[in-house]
Amino acid sequence: MNAKGLIFDYGGTIDTNSVHWSEVLWDGFVAADIQIEKSAFREAYVHGEQTLAQKPLILPHYTMLDLLRIKVNIETRYLREKEIWNVSEVERVVKAERVAYHCYEHVQSVINTSREVLLYLSSRYSMALVSNFYGNIHAVLRDFHIECFPIVIESAVVGVRKPDPRIFQMGIDALGLKAEDTIAIGDSYSKDIVPAATLGCQTIWVRGTGWENETVEESLPTAIINNIQELTTLL
Repeated sequence: MNAKGLIFDYGGTIDTNSVHWSEVLWDGFVAADIQIEKSAFREAYVHGEQTLAQKPLILPHYTMLDLLRIKVNIETRYLREKEIWNVSEVERVVKAERVAYHCYEHVQSVINTSREVLLYLSSRYSMALVSNFYGNIHAVLRDFHIECFPIVIESAVVGVRKPDPRIFQMGIDALGLKAEDTIAIGDSYSKDIVPAATLGCQTIWVRGTGWENETVEESLPTAIINNIQELTTLL
C-alpha cells in the first residue's frame, strides 16, 4: 500500500483493538457481578449514549476514567430507575465504580500495545486522528501518553460526525494530501471504511466485534486485518 498519510479512528480502534465499546462495558458489568440480561444492558447503553449526545456532561479536561464513570453512572441509574436492577443506591455506586475501573484498566493494557504501533507508524507517515468523541479527546490522549497525532479532528468540536464523509475530508485537508494518498484505518465498516472510501481514500478495516452484524462488501476495504499490530507488517 502506497500512501503518505494515515487517518486513524480512536474509539474501538486504538483503545479496544476493534472490540465495540458496548462489549467492553458489558465485560465490566459481568466482572462487577451486575446481574442483568445483556439485552437490558444494551438498552441502558443506548440510553447513555443518547444522554451524552444531548447534554454537555463531558468537559474538555476529563480523562478516560472520568468519562467512564459518567457513562456507567448514567447506565446503572437507568437500570435502577427502570427497576431492571433492584439494588440499593449504595450498591449501585460501588459496583458502577468497579465497572469504570475494570474498563479503564483494560483500555490501559490495550493502549500499551497500540502506542508502540502508533509510534512506529508516526516515524514513517504523516498522521491524523478523526474521531467521533465527546469533546475531551485531547485529555484522553494525554492521559494515555499518545503523542503521535499533530492533527486531531473531533466530532464534538467540529460539529460533524461519522459516517458523514466531511469529517474525513477535514482530516485529508489538514494533512495537505490527496485522498488517494491517505489510508483511513478504523474498526467500523459503516462509519470508517465506507465514508473514507467514498472520498477515494485507501482503507484498512480492523475487523472485530461490532455492535451488530452489518452487511459488508469485503472487496471495498483496501485491506482487512484483525489486530492493530498487523499494521506494522502491512505498512
